[in-house]
Amino acid sequence: MTTRTRGSRRLRTLLPVLLTLALTGAGTGCTSSDDRPRVVVTTNILGDVTQEIVGDEADVTVLMKPNADPHSFGLSAVQAAELERADLVVFNGLGLEENVLRHVEAAREAGVATFEAGKAADPLTFQAHDDGGPEEDAGQPDPHFWTDPDRVRKAARLIADQVVQHVDGVDEKAVRDNADRYDDQLADLTAWMDKSFDRIPEQRRALVTNHHVFGYLAERFGFRVIGAVIPSGTTLASPSSSDLRSLTQAMSEAGVQTVFADSSQPKRLAEVLRTELGGGVRVIELYSESLTEKGKGAGTYLQMMRANTTAMTDGLTGA
Repeated sequence: MTTRTRGSRRLRTLLPVLLTLALTGAGTGCTSSDDRPRVVVTTNILGDVTQEIVGDEADVTVLMKPNADPHSFGLSAVQAAELERADLVVFNGLGLEENVLRHVEAAREAGVATFEAGKAADPLTFQAHDDGGPEEDAGQPDPHFWTDPDRVRKAARLIADQVVQHVDGVDEKAVRDNADRYDDQLADLTAWMDKSFDRIPEQRRALVTNHHVFGYLAERFGFRVIGAVIPSGTTLASPSSSDLRSLTQAMSEAGVQTVFADSSQPKRLAEVLRTELGGGVRVIELYSESLTEKGKGAGTYLQMMRANTTAMTDGLTGA
């Protein structure tokens, strides 16, 4: 028998073994990835809340980047595909993620469990213009429920229920313990906000913002919404010159000299009010619709709400 023949026979003997090892290794790699439960969340505010509840029990993917505008951010093809591979999709809804909701609907039609947090959190409707609300959106649901931490507490408990029900492989006790711990933190946040806002005299609890985003906070903590630079519940609208005149008149009548502008949006329109009302108007930044990167002021929902409360209290007391 030649050396070449012996080598060929050895190779034929080893091939099945090598093939088996290769397939076993590939299968192990796929299993650790494919079997890991997935939760996909549209907005970064809800993403933070969901991560607090899920903990290490599943992978949480957040589609909206830090400092993005929830009304206008879109998805890549890869992100859209993530939705249809999820065990659970958590989204704000009520029209907030205007460019993303069709992808959420496609995931639902493909059989993915979805949870609309805004709809489950006792949504308010936008009020008529004479009550400080956006005339064009009057009667429509207000999607900005997270400005009321009590509603976030309700949404968080419901998210925990959804995770336990729809995400296979999670430890229910771990999820419930995470939810209970976070609920305590949210309760502490509400109590701290109440105490902070007590510093603001009732006659000075008046809000003017870039657009109508603080209706829930106003209801919960006893503020009046005088108006918004963009007279709408979405940043995709634009104000007319008559809108700005009406707002400046309302601010003058109410004695309001502070405008709160979202840090993720251009402040040009808010700055216009400086010119209209004179140099005494202050424009103060809030983190109203998006978290920042970690360590940049509002990396979590709890940090965002505490930063906003401090800014609003200081801005309305002249501190």
